Amino acid sequence: MIIIKKKFLEKTIIKLVKLLDKMEKLQNITLSEEYIDEEKNWITPNYTPIPAVLSKGEGVWVWDVDGKKYLDCLSAYSAVNQGHRHPKIIQAAKTQMDRITLTSRAFFNDQLGSFMKKLCQYSGMEMACPMNTGAEAVETALKIARRWGYWKKGVTENKAEIIVVNENFHGRTITIVGFSDDPDTYGGFGPATPGFKIIPYQDINALKKAINKNTVGFMIEPIQGEAGVIVPYNGYLKEVRKVCDDNNVLMILDEIQTGFARTGKRFAFEHEGIKPDILIVGKALGGGLFPVSAALGKKEILSVLTSGSHGSTFGGNPFACAVGSAAIDVLIEENLAENADNLGAYFKNRLMELPKDIIKEVRGKGLLLAIQFNEKGGKAKKYVLEMKKRGLLAKQTHVHTIRFAPPLIISKEEIDFACDIIRDSINYVKSKLI
Repeated sequence: MIIIKKKFLEKTIIKLVKLLDKMEKLQNITLSEEYIDEEKNWITPNYTPIPAVLSKGEGVWVWDVDGKKYLDCLSAYSAVNQGHRHPKIIQAAKTQMDRITLTSRAFFNDQLGSFMKKLCQYSGMEMACPMNTGAEAVETALKIARRWGYWKKGVTENKAEIIVVNENFHGRTITIVGFSDDPDTYGGFGPATPGFKIIPYQDINALKKAINKNTVGFMIEPIQGEAGVIVPYNGYLKEVRKVCDDNNVLMILDEIQTGFARTGKRFAFEHEGIKPDILIVGKALGGGLFPVSAALGKKEILSVLTSGSHGSTFGGNPFACAVGSAAIDVLIEENLAENADNLGAYFKNRLMELPKDIIKEVRGKGLLLAIQFNEKGGKAKKYVLEMKKRGLLAKQTHVHTIRFAPPLIISKEEIDFACDIIRDSINYVKSKLI
């Protein structure tokens, strides 16, 4: 009788352990759903995130609330070039937090001057205007270009024109969306701010025709990230530089996504050996910790911003300066531009091995890459969701394209891990399409 009870007890314990295990798993699933539901209930629906509730990050890896580990192949749109929670950047932030975090520009602080000097020397520019978010840096560049046009070029007041290109993405302020050609971006937010012309990307003749006596600037991304990593033909930026020089027009480059070693150079414009009149930077300048941005250029151009004409309470705050300075140090000390160049070529070659019957194109520079599916391959999101299941996070853009932009500290072995998941996910989804 005692033996029977013992066996019964053992079976009961096993059942209880299995039940507890199931309950724990259910609890984790519920936890994810709770976070997602909370966001949906309290936050405007202006994003459609991939359903991974992230709670931890380190290096190239992130973890969700269920404990699942993923390789991050988005890097917060290049804001995490140095990797998640880089120890040097974290330490710089902690040290500064123990001193002072905010002064406003009503006073000087002991971090701003040295940080701006480092940023200018890193980029090869002469002067900078510190801001916070990328969109603010873009708006700063636009204001500089207009005032330069009136004060230096002699354009009639309120007549200045700035040329942009189709499929541009420069942010989401009311002015910026006014010169977007994406209905999801500008729809319902009109009227558009006047003074902007849209021409085709990579069309140098269209640029020449669009310029007139009121043109003060031409603003482009050297590689269009949000449009699907569109890389212009070799020599395009050099041709743009010449046209701008010939017509006394400012060449304005938005390197918010392409800057700080992402494409295998410090900045994408270096691939063609030219230099813009105004350079817009952000994202990775904050080291993945804090929004830090700036508009940079020649002193004779940026000095049109006089006292009271532009500013930001948080722009140039000492905490941001300490973080940004450490972020630049990491890029230099760890040779991240060289790493992006070498491993970007390796990553791209691995992507070229993917099934050609459903992939239209593989493109990119450095560690800013993309694959575009053809009609047979269909929409990209189903592949993204399958990659997520297998432990890789990426994001689709423009329906048929997936962008890959891992932290620049990534290793060859981690790229192999990513490429194996990409290949297996695509092959799995492809098998379901047949």
